[in-house]
Amino acid sequence: MVIVEKLDNNVDHVSFYELNKLNAAVADDIRSELVRMFEIPNAKVVIDLKGVEYIDSTGFGCFLTAMKTARNNYGKLRICNIEPRVLDLFKALQLHTVLELHEDLESCINSF
Repeated sequence: MVIVEKLDNNVDHVSFYELNKLNAAVADDIRSELVRMFEIPNAKVVIDLKGVEYIDSTGFGCFLTAMKTARNNYGKLRICNIEPRVLDLFKALQLHTVLELHEDLESCINSF
């Protein structure tokens, strides 16, 4: 479900295997993994949403919890490869003003 790989510059890349919905059924596992990653001070994490076509309130809650944990530990969170319908949800909820969103993985990595 959640795949984490270490990229250049000590960046953790989080992607989702065979998961097209981030909802209550999977949110707790994802939240736990993200929080665990940000317990390490100065962590840099990219969440790659390629293939995720739907996110409900619990899924967005995962991102907000991760962002708060990151900030408390001087970490940095970026999100990339957002499907157009999901990006519309980010914008409708005004989350694009509090989360750093990028079009693709390369621009996301370069933003650190």
